[in-house]
Amino acid sequence: MGVPSADAGVITDVLITADLWGIASHGIAHLAMYHERIKAGLQLPASIPTIVKETETTAVLDGHNGMGMVIGQRAMRMAIEKARSHGLGAVAVRNSSHYGIAGYYAMMAVREGMVGISVTNAHPSTAPTFGAQPMLGTNPIAVGAPTDELFPFLFDASTSIVTRGKIEVAARAGKPIPQGWAIGEDGTAVTETAGLIEQMNRDVAALLPIGGLGELLGGHKGYGLAALVEIFSAAFQNGTYLSGLHDHDAEGNLQFLRIGHFFLAIDVERFLPLADFQRIVGSMMRELRASRKAPGQGRIYTAGEKAYSHSQRVLAEGVEITPGVQRALRTLADELQVEISPLGL
Repeated sequence: MGVPSADAGVITDVLITADLWGIASHGIAHLAMYHERIKAGLQLPASIPTIVKETETTAVLDGHNGMGMVIGQRAMRMAIEKARSHGLGAVAVRNSSHYGIAGYYAMMAVREGMVGISVTNAHPSTAPTFGAQPMLGTNPIAVGAPTDELFPFLFDASTSIVTRGKIEVAARAGKPIPQGWAIGEDGTAVTETAGLIEQMNRDVAALLPIGGLGELLGGHKGYGLAALVEIFSAAFQNGTYLSGLHDHDAEGNLQFLRIGHFFLAIDVERFLPLADFQRIVGSMMRELRASRKAPGQGRIYTAGEKAYSHSQRVLAEGVEITPGVQRALRTLADELQVEISPLGL
């Protein structure tokens, strides 16, 4: 598809990391999506980000509509380098594309003994509280912190109840979604997945924010967090936001997605010795897991633990590829006239 070899390696690593951590909606299942977006001209195969503005601790990058994973990795590396030199590093990105799992970039900082934060806006999918039109993306928030355990603290979650990827997974399997995940233009629940993504693209269906419909269970909090991500992903970089992130303009012509990201790296050693920070965060996690369990529950987890456990199983047994994804990969291989290893599919 014209992606430079080194960039393809970055994209591969992000996709396989998602499957390694058990985030199947963002793993190799998304390979066909990137192929279609490149083919449609929604993003460019070659990524040539440029620096718009830079200081000792901050930078603004323009991704020029290249591959989000390549742009994101460069931006977080810049943030880490600035944090190593000055304690903090913040990099805002505009004119990018889907960058995969947000936690990948937070983990880049964790591996350097830092706290990492990564957020991104996205194609409108989520309705604001009391609304029925998709205005906000799934707008994930990822925060990683080193611990003294085998795995870090790693929180990575969308600010919508589910991601678009989970809707795609359900649709490929021909399964409905639970009531409360999505609504139609009349505000009533939608559970049928066939055509749901297309309806969301036409603004006639929307995901709900964390907390669900209305304010009773805190839907306004999920809505507020999604709006916060939108600010960090567009305002600092003079980027595109909300309804501007559609892949069609008002006349129906295809246009670049122009997604924005924000990355922050914090050098722990500027506050206290890394070992002390790791011990404190690890102690917090152990105390949480040791707290009293609800009746019938086997255990309590902390953020990052399930991903670590899943990665250990996958490294031993391999990645499970569902029949729907297998069919999509075979179709893609046929179109590109490439072979798939018999050991894989």
